[in-house]
Parts: sequence; C-alpha cells; structure tokens
Amino acid sequence: MEAEVTLKYDEVKSAEAIAKAVSPDNVKAPPGLSIKTIRKGEKVLTCIKCRMKLSTFIATIDDLLFCVSIAEKTLLTAKKLK
Repeated sequence: MEAEVTLKYDEVKSAEAIAKAVSPDNVKAPPGLSIKTIRKGEKVLTCIKCRMKLSTFIATIDDLLFCVSIAEKTLLTAKKLK
C-alpha cells in the first residue's frame, strides 16, 4: 500500500517548520514501513509505503495527520506570541 499526503501552506517558512516537525518520525519506522517527508516550496509532501497490515497503514496516516495538527497549532501559537 502506498499514500502521498500533500499539504499546502501560505508561506515557505510554515511549510519548512511543519516538515521539520514531522520528519523525526521518518527515522523510527519499523521494517516494512517507509515514511518520507520533504518540503517543496510551500508544500509538505509525505510518502508512506507499507508492506504490513491495513490497520498499520491507516494508523500511520492517522499518526502523521495528528502530528501535523499539533505542529500547526504550535506554529500558530508561536506566531501569536511574536
């Protein structure tokens, strides 16, 4: 199974911050699961490849979206504090 999640932001700085926030998860993937996140301009692209159970694939996508949501909220709070 394979999925590509594309997120677009208003600024390159925001996209860079989100990509950096979720990239550490790329290193911790177990065998049979590959997660790669990159930034291209104002977009954050995450490619997920899974040779495991469907439930693992869905949980990985859910985890990614949860982490992105937390990173976005943190970024928004940081911008408000400036």
